[in-house]
Amino acid sequence: MKQLIDKLYEKQQLAKDEYIHILNNIDAASSEYLFEKAREVSRRSFGTSIYTRGLIEFTNYCRNNCYYCGIGSGNKKADRYRLSREDILDCCKTGYELGFRTFVLQGGEDNHYSDKDIVEIITSIKQDYPDCAITLSTGEKSSSSYQKYFEAGADRYLLRHETANDEHYSRLHPESLSLADRKRCLYSLKEIGFQVGTGFMVGSPYQTTATLAEDLLFIKEFNPHMVGIGPFIPHSETRFASEAAGSLELTLVLIALIRLMLPKSLIPATTALGTINPQGREKGILAGANVVMPNLSPVSVRKKYSLYDNKICTGEEAAECRFCLAGRMEKIGYQLVVDRGDYKG
Repeated sequence: MKQLIDKLYEKQQLAKDEYIHILNNIDAASSEYLFEKAREVSRRSFGTSIYTRGLIEFTNYCRNNCYYCGIGSGNKKADRYRLSREDILDCCKTGYELGFRTFVLQGGEDNHYSDKDIVEIITSIKQDYPDCAITLSTGEKSSSSYQKYFEAGADRYLLRHETANDEHYSRLHPESLSLADRKRCLYSLKEIGFQVGTGFMVGSPYQTTATLAEDLLFIKEFNPHMVGIGPFIPHSETRFASEAAGSLELTLVLIALIRLMLPKSLIPATTALGTINPQGREKGILAGANVVMPNLSPVSVRKKYSLYDNKICTGEEAAECRFCLAGRMEKIGYQLVVDRGDYKG
């Protein structure tokens, strides 16, 4: 096992069967060795700096009905909301004062917002906060839509591929969605010039170590600037309500493997990690992650943006989230920094 970890550390790449071997056989001692190597690589690129992204969940309407997602169109119990441009700018104002220099606008695939609306939101944020980066995470769009957002000033785009295996993809999504379309969007975003993030759920239904190995191979091939992975957590109003959640341990192993594969990538310690374990985000950082994403959404809507059950920090004000995380990072030897945190390949 140590040999394979050292090989990945040196070459930044393994074969599919080698990834499968690691995932099937890693034990506590090997995991700790892997985490040490991942921390070493992360500290070489970023020191002890942890970048913050201010997350603004601006709509929980979605035209899709992905089988794992609590805001899918099939959930008739969801309490729907949309934020106005003014609401979003208020969130940015709060975030800027707290030291955020990246704002992440995340939402379901909501056709209520036209390209013109999104462009106006981007333009307004850039006018008020020209030193800040804007990340969008609004799903699959046409290349022309992505081009408009980029020209308006959006810097980054997050679009998880969720699984790189076609059959697995079809078991997690309705027929209207395909892995081919998802990949087309990802390559289009990269070609346009966005810093692009992808990623997947760990422990989703029907996932195997073989499909996880395919995820790692796809991520290496695509070479994204950001990789967001987190454990699958079931939502009570989806068809996967009774499925088991993904494991903390496997998620941490995959974060560390991705850090060794892509030494310069921006990898968040996600809210989902903190949801399945009280120390989850700290453990993510200690496995090689280097980004946290506190919530800037108005407290009045946070519980409504429920992708999965029992999400943490839904009742906290933005300042509470920010200072709580700063303290947590300091306890493990890291610092939240006031920085856009751009990819530096």
